[in-house]
Amino acid sequence: MSNFTVAKTRIQAGIWEGVITAAEPGGDTPEINVMHLERPVTSFAVGREADRDHWTLRIAIPPELLADGVQVFTICDKATGEKLDSFTIITGEPLEDDIRAEVELLRAELDMLKRAFRRHCLETA
Repeated sequence: MSNFTVAKTRIQAGIWEGVITAAEPGGDTPEINVMHLERPVTSFAVGREADRDHWTLRIAIPPELLADGVQVFTICDKATGEKLDSFTIITGEPLEDDIRAEVELLRAELDMLKRAFRRHCLETA
């Protein structure tokens, strides 16, 4: 199990920013990996905060990795391989149609389940 947790603070100007917190005080600077589609992203930096148990994490999102669809970036503890956090970037018009279609399917399935449940309640009453 990792001794660190990651919390996002913001994304601004193509840079994901977060805070790494140590579970145990007085530890060394965390070593992390940032991955996209199982490939390493090297454009990140870890810096110590004034508080000894917190570090800033800044990940520059490479423009060449952005494309239509869903892009997932995973932040892992290098020592344990454990996933600490992830963030997702969604782009493109085709995705908008996909999400709307998926929501419509979910609504239809929910309506079907409601009807089946009501029938079941009437049959058992």
